Amino acid sequence: GNAAGFGSSQQLGEPVEYEELVIRAAPVPEGNQWRLAGVIIKQHEKEDWQRTFTRADLYSTRKEAESFSIRKGKQIINEQGSRLFEDGEKTGRA
Repeated sequence: GNAAGFGSSQQLGEPVEYEELVIRAAPVPEGNQWRLAGVIIKQHEKEDWQRTFTRADLYSTRKEAESFSIRKGKQIINEQGSRLFEDGEKTGRA
C-alpha cells in the first residue's frame, strides 16, 4: 500500500533500516527535477506508524534525490529520536 500522505504517483524506494526504524525515500517529481521526500516507519504492534517528510532540496535525478532523502531521514531520527512517535498518532509529519 501507499504510505499515508503520499499520492499514488509517488513510488517508495527500498526500505533502509536505521535505529530500529525504517526509512523509505519518496522523491517528488517537480518539472525535470526531484524534491527530497520520504517516510520514516515504526513497526508498532499490528500496524506501521509513519512520519512523512518533505524538504525544499531539488536534485536532477531520482537516484540522487533518494540517496539524500535517506540521509535526511537518518538526520531526522538522530535529532528527534523517540519524540518522532511520542504523540501516539499513526500518521504525521516529521
